[in-house]
Amino acid sequence: MQELIKAEITIDGVMLLTLNRAEKRNALNNATLQYLCELLEEAEHNARVKAIVLTGNQYCFAAGADLAELAEMDSLALQLDIRPKLWQKIDAFSKPIIAAVNGYALGAGFELVLHTDIVLCGENAKFALPEIGLGMLPGAGGTQRLARLVGQQLTMRWAMTGEMLSAQQVEQHGICSEVVPTALTVEYAIQLAKKIAQQAPLAIRVIKQSIKSIHETTLSQGLKLERQNFVWLAATNDRKEGINAFFEKRKPVFRGE
Repeated sequence: MQELIKAEITIDGVMLLTLNRAEKRNALNNATLQYLCELLEEAEHNARVKAIVLTGNQYCFAAGADLAELAEMDSLALQLDIRPKLWQKIDAFSKPIIAAVNGYALGAGFELVLHTDIVLCGENAKFALPEIGLGMLPGAGGTQRLARLVGQQLTMRWAMTGEMLSAQQVEQHGICSEVVPTALTVEYAIQLAKKIAQQAPLAIRVIKQSIKSIHETTLSQGLKLERQNFVWLAATNDRKEGINAFFEKRKPVFRGE
């Protein structure tokens, strides 16, 4: 059986996950999403893994859901579909996920990108929500996550027209943090992940938690959570190590304690 996702852990604490259905343009069928969740579950409990880089190939990140699979599902089957739970598991992953996007990120592929924490795009990256052309709407958070990121006006336009967006456009609207040469996208993403992997793991975890809370809380609630996390980190050995290393003019050694 073909390996749906290739997984590799570097010596620097980065897990590289590569979608591996090139013949299907990395279409996200249930089996692929389920395997992704299994890999993330393993990474969650593996102290060696500090950050994830998720990518496809140079020509396609993921060209949407697997339409052959979707076509066989009627309304009842969709109500019982496991997908919503799989997306929730991806969203609940506590360590940083960096998306390294080359080529097409369409439909569910775009929505998978929206589930990650930092996005790097190759110059050839193309994004779209083409579900409207099939009489559907984005069903994995496309209307909700994207609207919270870029606002109602652009989300309405993109979801209602299926317009294709360039890497430069998504960078302009804050969907990706940087556009890099296509041949170097994964390399840049791994280098960024390595920088993150060198930081205090517990601080990284609550930074992610605090920032993601903006979609669920008011400003006052978010500030309260931020302060709680700030105080909680004060009890960690990593905070003590970081402060001691600063005064001793050396590089800190964080242990996630």
